[in-house]
Amino acid sequence: MDKTFYEEFKVRGQDLLDKIKSLVHEGNVRRIILKDEKGHTFLEIPMSIAAVGVLAAPLLAGLGAIAALVANFTIVVERVEPEPPKPEEPRA
Repeated sequence: MDKTFYEEFKVRGQDLLDKIKSLVHEGNVRRIILKDEKGHTFLEIPMSIAAVGVLAAPLLAGLGAIAALVANFTIVVERVEPEPPKPEEPRA
């Protein structure tokens, strides 16, 4: 079973797109949750959707418009750390 953990980043609206783009390119990110200044969930992005190139461009354009409206965001990143494989037992 994979180990799931969370990280939080505080970013300004103008830095939002750059941070989201860098997170999308990382391999162990499962989901990105975007929260506004009051801590309300603004947007959730499952990486299975964001990884599809056709959907990524409009998503990033929308985030750019959102970033212009809100000054500060908290990005919560759900990451997965796969467990190391178990050693094989010797065969009789």
